[in-house]
Amino acid sequence: MKIAFIVSQFPVVSETFILNQITGLLDRGHEVDIFAESQGICSKIHADVEKYNLSKHTYYLNIPVNKFFRYLKGAGLIITNFHKKPAIILKSLNILAFGRKAATLHMLYNVIRFLDKGPYGIVHCHFGPLGIIGSILKDVGVVKGKVVTSFYGYDISRYIREKGEDAYDYLFSKSDLFLPLSNQMKDELIRLGCNRQKVVVHRIGVDINRFNFLPRKLKNNGKVNLLTIARLVEKKGVQYSVDAVAKVIKKHPDIEYNIVGDGPLKSNILSLINKLKISNNAKLLGWKTQEEIIKLMKDVDILLVPSVTAQDGDQEGTPAVLMEALAQGIPVISTYHSGIPELVQDGISGFLVPERDTNALAEKIIYLLEHQEIWAEMGKAGRKYVEENFDTNKLNDRLIKIYQQLLNGKVL
Repeated sequence: MKIAFIVSQFPVVSETFILNQITGLLDRGHEVDIFAESQGICSKIHADVEKYNLSKHTYYLNIPVNKFFRYLKGAGLIITNFHKKPAIILKSLNILAFGRKAATLHMLYNVIRFLDKGPYGIVHCHFGPLGIIGSILKDVGVVKGKVVTSFYGYDISRYIREKGEDAYDYLFSKSDLFLPLSNQMKDELIRLGCNRQKVVVHRIGVDINRFNFLPRKLKNNGKVNLLTIARLVEKKGVQYSVDAVAKVIKKHPDIEYNIVGDGPLKSNILSLINKLKISNNAKLLGWKTQEEIIKLMKDVDILLVPSVTAQDGDQEGTPAVLMEALAQGIPVISTYHSGIPELVQDGISGFLVPERDTNALAEKIIYLLEHQEIWAEMGKAGRKYVEENFDTNKLNDRLIKIYQQLLNGKVL
């Protein structure tokens, strides 16, 4: 199969789940081209981007921000490409049909980069808003394959609050298949009006072979290492784990809490750490590559993932870092949020607490600190559950089967 992936940014360190799908498809002999809105802004690049030479197969939108230059460049693109597919180019400029996306030349720029590519059997759009783009591309005729749209979190939460509950009406009528990553998201898509026959839950996963299972036990020096890996934005809830750790330190001062990640709330988190006077215990480590994170996790005893629903409605999907930790035998503490309860088995592989409940979060940390005899059993349970339900190799095999069934017109 020849497959097009439409993504927002590429490469992005925090979206390894998309990269895992791409490399999995390539490993299985399929062709994948990547159509990104822009290049990810990050100093660290995943090793697989170079290993698979993905830059050679990535095509960027390259649309100028400045309106004058955008329209000037757009005129040049029309002149040089009009003879190839005049009807398609004219359709991409249809303001009555596509509104702002046509008026701003967004669809023209999208169409141009597809003109000499393909043909693709599958056009897989990652995140709902890009599913709309993929559906328009099919509508104007520049792509002929089946359009598949995956949903991951904000696109089924904050985006709906911003755009309204009819935001995906066009998408639901045009796209061929929808792949939410949890049953909770599936129910929400159906509630919004999506045909339930077109919705199949397809989870994101991790490469089990990359993560060595190591049962956790207390170190000789008696120090317990806690870790959070997150982009520093509101929905990650890092301020709540910092507050909870500060409560725990009063009873168990010999703990170390590292936070891996960066983002707009970095200064707020640093200020909170200093305000709570826990800078000797809590550290911000910045961004790390997956290889660096795997190495760091070898010494971690407990992972904290305090996800919350942001004030603007933004939500997580199912954080890959939870899967990575469980695969390595690390007990986890997270929240009753989005698809997380479909991954973390409360009381079996870790604990779940209500969102923003720092007292409950602190209590569970203390419980694990004082009951270290359950760490190993929790680790085994977590590894087993991830192997059975979130192994990216099994999921990639399943994704190909989904593609093939869709192309063959079979009921999924």
